[in-house]
Amino acid sequence: MFSKQIHFNAFSESHFFPQERSLQGWLAIIGFLLLNVVCYYAGAAGLLRLIFPVTALAVAVFLYLRHPILYIGFTWWIWFLTPLATRLVDYRIGWDPTRQMLIAPYLVVFVTIATFLRHSPRASTQGGLPFILAFIGVFYGFLVGLVYNAPLPVARGFLDWLSPIIFAFHLFINWRDYPSYRQNFQRIFLWAVLILGIYGIYQFVVAPEWDRYWLIESKMFTSSGDPEPFGMRVWSTLHSPGPFGYVMQTGLLLLFTSSGTLIFPASAVGYVSFLLAQVRTSWLGWLLGVVMIFGSVKARIQMRLIAIILIMLMCVVPLANIEPISGVITERLESFGNLEEDTSFKDRTGSYDRNLSLALSNVLGNGLGNIWKVNEKTGQLEVFVLDSGILDMFFTLGWLGAIPYLGGLLLIIFSVLKYGEAHFDSFVSAARAIGLSTCVQLVGNSAMLSVPGMILWGFLAMAMAAHKYYEHQKINTLNS
Repeated sequence: MFSKQIHFNAFSESHFFPQERSLQGWLAIIGFLLLNVVCYYAGAAGLLRLIFPVTALAVAVFLYLRHPILYIGFTWWIWFLTPLATRLVDYRIGWDPTRQMLIAPYLVVFVTIATFLRHSPRASTQGGLPFILAFIGVFYGFLVGLVYNAPLPVARGFLDWLSPIIFAFHLFINWRDYPSYRQNFQRIFLWAVLILGIYGIYQFVVAPEWDRYWLIESKMFTSSGDPEPFGMRVWSTLHSPGPFGYVMQTGLLLLFTSSGTLIFPASAVGYVSFLLAQVRTSWLGWLLGVVMIFGSVKARIQMRLIAIILIMLMCVVPLANIEPISGVITERLESFGNLEEDTSFKDRTGSYDRNLSLALSNVLGNGLGNIWKVNEKTGQLEVFVLDSGILDMFFTLGWLGAIPYLGGLLLIIFSVLKYGEAHFDSFVSAARAIGLSTCVQLVGNSAMLSVPGMILWGFLAMAMAAHKYYEHQKINTLNS
């Protein structure tokens, strides 16, 4: 009787009072925004370095427990907007080399560790084995890191590596709510393309003072352009052009599965800002994604995609031909024909020449946190970037950690390639294309971490959730 009462209460709360729950969730989000805005303008901006991540975590816990769909949206937007909030605080009160506020997205995602701990014991029998294997690989790297590296870099690396896995597991294990999650993803990334695209163009044309300040203090002007109007490589609200490229690549591919009046203005500003980011790997990733989507859907959907692409070209080409936008884009496109002289390309190939054999001979691995070092002059943690996810994986996890981690990732890839749902559900086709095109970019950077990692693991998990949902629907149909 007691168990039945619990079941009824859960049912009544989620089905009879959805509007009340939704209102509570939005009030929590609005309260979070208002608190942080008031602190910023009331002379307490310095406190935001603590208040922002703590309140973000509190709201995340509340949404996770009471309104899981809103939790997903809140998580993505915290990833999208936290870097901009950090820049605004730094501009107002001074540079923070610790980048303390940037911990907020990881804290928000880490709430899903509850899902992992609750469901992982039986996940292998439900199709969740790939996530368990990846977790084992990361946990091995964590243990090795505790032996060889300082605790703080190890903890930072642990959040970086584990967050995408547990978030993806959360999406997969909630496969019964796939239709709601699908709609949520489409809405989130539609608005992300529109808002981030608008700010990206504004950033390029105006070069806001807080963005210029960040560019100078971070010394990223060597790779992210000059701190002046029409001189920056666009990164919009993210923290560098690379992550922004991944987000826009994802959003623009997902627009093919959406409908409504906003998709065309979103596409116009989205594609222009995407081109202004000048991230060639993301451009190629988008192209690969389009080919994969086009090749996996029915002829009727193919015709719709062709029509959408033509309309988008009509919106984007006139904007892209405006100077100095056209000059920046043309110069970057021309670099594809002269890669031998391209500095970025030479750096990546040189990194592989120097480090590939060394990485592949690393059996035990250097552990999580090995790319984070303490600068002897400043005393601050700094990351030494390896422009290769493959090298990073083997240096960090070694063969003992990389085998389960890569094994889990490859299991997912082989599984989603066989799914037939992509023929009639364009979102499944897009999610698969997004995940696989991001995975290909592991050759050029660490796409399994941070925002790219959330996209890589998250969209592959959504494809898995869709497959499980449709399989369950078939079984129910046969039984009825």
